Amino acid sequence: MQVYYSDPFGFPLPPGHAFPLVKYALLRERIERWPAATGVQPLLAPRVARDELERVHDAGYLDAFAAGRLDAEHMRRIGFPWSEALVERTWRSCGGTVAAARAALRDGAAVHLAGGTHHARRDRGAGYCVVNDVAVAARVVQREAGIGRVLVVDTDVHQGDGTAAIFAGDDSVFTFSIHGEQNFPAAKAQSDLDIALPSGTGDDEYLARLEAGLAVAFARAQPGFVCWLSGADPFAGDRFGRLRLGKAGLAERDRRVTAAIRAHGVPSVTVMGGGYARDVTDTVDVYEATVRAVVGP
Repeated sequence: MQVYYSDPFGFPLPPGHAFPLVKYALLRERIERWPAATGVQPLLAPRVARDELERVHDAGYLDAFAAGRLDAEHMRRIGFPWSEALVERTWRSCGGTVAAARAALRDGAAVHLAGGTHHARRDRGAGYCVVNDVAVAARVVQREAGIGRVLVVDTDVHQGDGTAAIFAGDDSVFTFSIHGEQNFPAAKAQSDLDIALPSGTGDDEYLARLEAGLAVAFARAQPGFVCWLSGADPFAGDRFGRLRLGKAGLAERDRRVTAAIRAHGVPSVTVMGGGYARDVTDTVDVYEATVRAVVGP
């Protein structure tokens, strides 16, 4: 199974910044230590192509970001200071998801050890998201493989508002988001299927709601391809999550999502999504378990 990484392309962050870039490098290092029998050897993510980005994003927005011409308020909403390194990381991170989606078309499933920038909309970014990698990947598989319907399964603790907004009114992409009701963004978009959970939701309630949501999403979408944005931030130890899932509960989440995808016999790409645990190794533990679930026994 093909796995891509984009962690060497970091960018400067102020001391104490909430986004722990090191989690991606730690995840890649763990995956590289897996036994050779798994068949997993991470590859460096390529840059996304400009024409691929323009299938989702406004050309003027892309130009302004690349040249460092977005205004201070826009960059504040994104949450990162602009730098050429941020631009390179953005193109590589999106390119990793696109490359993994192409590999999934060939092999059945693939993973990007980053990605999940689901708050980015057509003409703006927000919440540590500049461009929407899953949306771009969905358009690429539709164009290159003639996929009639893509299902986006978003289990990050934050609603996939950017993805929902991009595909609003588009029957060729079905968006399903299960997230914390009282979490970012304050103003939610309308996904094709939203499950909003109260703060403090634990394993049992979460898994029951997820199981029901997956059944509805697959029945309604009848997809030819699935993009799964996993997320480590429903974890009880996450600084921003507000849900109370343990690692065992999240591993069961992963099992149920991957089982649903396999049961429907469709190719899928998996990306990591958010994760901001007080101890970064907890985030990496959850990510690694997600990759294990996709790779399988």
